[in-house]
Amino acid sequence: MSESVLERLRRKYASRVDWFVYTEIARGSPPEVYEAALHLYRAGGKRVRPFVVMATARMLAGSEGEMYALPYAAAVELFHNFTLIHDDIMDKDDFRRGVPTTHKVYGEAFAILAGDLAYALSYRAISHARNLGEKPTNLAWAFNILTEAAVRVSEGQAMDMMFEEKTVVDYHDYLKMIYLKTGALLEASAKLGVVAAAEELDQGWMPILEAMGTYGKYVGLAFQIRDDILGVFGDPRKTGKPRYNDLIRGKKTLLVLYAYRHAEGEAKELIRRVLERKLTGDPEELEKVANVIRETGALSYAEDLARRFADEAIQIIDEIREVEDEEAAEALKELARFVVEREK
Repeated sequence: MSESVLERLRRKYASRVDWFVYTEIARGSPPEVYEAALHLYRAGGKRVRPFVVMATARMLAGSEGEMYALPYAAAVELFHNFTLIHDDIMDKDDFRRGVPTTHKVYGEAFAILAGDLAYALSYRAISHARNLGEKPTNLAWAFNILTEAAVRVSEGQAMDMMFEEKTVVDYHDYLKMIYLKTGALLEASAKLGVVAAAEELDQGWMPILEAMGTYGKYVGLAFQIRDDILGVFGDPRKTGKPRYNDLIRGKKTLLVLYAYRHAEGEAKELIRRVLERKLTGDPEELEKVANVIRETGALSYAEDLARRFADEAIQIIDEIREVEDEEAAEALKELARFVVEREK
C-alpha cells in the first residue's frame, strides 16, 4: 500500500524540524537541562503542528515558503512539548509517548525548569528566522502569533483545572476550553505558515491569515474530541494509554457531559459518579459507564461533531484560491480527515 501524501510530507517535515531543533536551537549548557527539555521531544510524537506550519507555507509559496517556515515549525513543536512537560506535572502522569514523563526521570523541580527552557527555545527558534532573511514585519507577526497562542493555552489549562471543581460543565464552556488548550496552537501553526509564505505580510494577506487560522482551530477541535473518544473507546495497545483512564479521573469530556444530560435514573447516577470522581476503577462499573455513553448517543454525537469540524476545515482549503502547491493543499485536507479517523 503506497504512502499517503500526508504521511510522506509529515515524515519529511518531522525529519527536517528535528534536525533543526537538535543542531541549531537546543544547544547550550549545562547539557542536563537540555536533555530534560528534549526528553519527551526525543520520544517521538505525531509532529502535527510543525506539519501544519510547513504544509501551509508550501501550499501558498512552494519550496521557498518551506524554507522560511522551518524556524516557525520548530517553535510550535518546542512550545507544544513545554506544555506536555508541565501538564504531566499537574496531572501527576507517569508515562507519555511510551516513556516515563519528564518529572519521573528528572524530578519535579528540574522538570519545571526543563519546561521553561522548552518554552524559551520556542522563541529562540522564531528569532532564528532572521538569519534566513525573514522580514522584520513578518518576525513581529510571528512573535505576536506565538505569544497569543501561549496566553490562550494557559487560559485553557486554567479552565480545565477549574472544571475539576465542578460537577457539571456547559457544552459551550467545554468547547471553549478545548479550543484554548488544543485548537489555539494549531490555529497559530497555520497562521505561522502564512507568515512564512508571505514575502511581507500586509493587509492583502489578512483574509488568508484568518482563514488558515480557522482551519487550524477546526482541526484542533476535531483532534481533541477524537482524543476524548479514544480515551474511553480506544485500544490501549494502539493509544498507549490505559482504557477508561479519563473516566476514573473524572474528566469532563464531551462524551460524559452529553451522557449526563441525556441519561435517566440509574444511568444518570452512574455518570454523576464519573463527574464527581467517585469511580473505584472496578472494570465492570467502567464497562457500564461506557455502555451508557453509547446508549445515550454521546459517542455518535461526539463523532459527528468531530467530523463536522473536519469538514469545515477541508472546505476552507477548497476555497483558497492562492494555492501554489496542490499536493500540500491535499495533505492539509488529508490531515483533517486523519484526525477524526486515527486510532492513536
